Amino acid sequence: MSDKKSARLILEDGTTFTGYSFGAETATTGEVVFNTAMTGYPESLTDPSYSGQILVSTYPLVGNYGVPQKESEYGLLKFFESDRIHVKGLVISDYSFEYSHWNAGESLGEWLRENGVPAVWGIDTRQLTKIIRERGVMLGKIVVEGSAEPAAFDDPNLRNLAAEVSTPQVETYGDGPMKIVLVDCGCKYNIIRCLLSRGATVIRVPWDYDFTALDYDGVMLSNGPGDPQQCTATISNIKKAMALGKPIFGICLGNQLLSIAAGATTFKLKYGHRSHNQPALMVGTNKAVITSQNHGFAVNTDTLGPDWEPYFVNLNDGTSEGIRHKRLPFFSVQFHPEACGKGTGSWMIRCTLEFAFQALRLHRLSLDVFSFNQRAIRAYEKAGFRREGVLRDAVLDGGAYADDILMSMLEEEWRALYTARPALPKE
Repeated sequence: MSDKKSARLILEDGTTFTGYSFGAETATTGEVVFNTAMTGYPESLTDPSYSGQILVSTYPLVGNYGVPQKESEYGLLKFFESDRIHVKGLVISDYSFEYSHWNAGESLGEWLRENGVPAVWGIDTRQLTKIIRERGVMLGKIVVEGSAEPAAFDDPNLRNLAAEVSTPQVETYGDGPMKIVLVDCGCKYNIIRCLLSRGATVIRVPWDYDFTALDYDGVMLSNGPGDPQQCTATISNIKKAMALGKPIFGICLGNQLLSIAAGATTFKLKYGHRSHNQPALMVGTNKAVITSQNHGFAVNTDTLGPDWEPYFVNLNDGTSEGIRHKRLPFFSVQFHPEACGKGTGSWMIRCTLEFAFQALRLHRLSLDVFSFNQRAIRAYEKAGFRREGVLRDAVLDGGAYADDILMSMLEEEWRALYTARPALPKE
């Protein structure tokens, strides 16, 4: 590419990385953070929780599946978490100028340019990530060849970022019997989609809206960017809602806001949790979940009031992953339960079946799954596996026994479901 322009990432400690521009040819400044996820850049870039931040992807190749088409569902963009890109800039190792995906509408570079967001490729993101892990997140600048370098570094955490990304007005979605107030501190669209898919009416309100006078059945406190201590109006409204006794659930920033309302303090993590692979243990059990996360602050559960207790804890660093009230229906999690693979698991099962029956020419494929893993059971049954036996109380799960469910699929069953091709002759 003879016409490619150079671009620099400058950290506040003076460390400079030089690569090439593939986004908007402009300069920017923000907080430099890294994400270790292997997929999902359309969702990450449109997540309001990244507002004010320059995102570094540790996965080496980005852009190969392009950007989804702008389809709508429930009046919301279907494959994005908001209606625009929220990151200040993007930094990657290698950019795929050619993309291929059945739902792709444009390239990542084209999308970034449309949104005025600069991006840099050709940087050693492993070295950059090591620096951030060792020294902590720092402010940075992206300067594209021909653009003017910003005079100062911008610290987004000094502003009320939730106020900047929240909806400006009350919006209602759906017409289900249960009315859920969604306090929008930078909510992801998938929170709304998940509630609507369960038959709820969602009343989305601004971050500082006093919703306690509304007619509602429960409260959802959304995710969002920045320092939770900036959201004083939200915390005040949560305290008023707690006095009413109706159910309250928080996600990410919502967890931090509920915790502050419960008397706890928060602190800034050295480099945060931004990934699809964070293990969280349910306190008092042996049950762990692998979670998607995106936050730079955490709760000090030692400062919770006496009526509260830890709910989940991070198995990597021991930080809080949620709280719950000992008697009332108030609870929250630091991770993102609404995050989903959007069919990735089902696709992997189908690929496995094709390899087993087409490439390996197997006649039968079997598996077993524990009864508490209902999500996996539904996925296997959806793929065509049949139950054929149960080993009762086969495993001890957090003080209770669980069954081991046996499932299988035969070659002819697979061919009837997935392909019209005849069976290959046996050697």
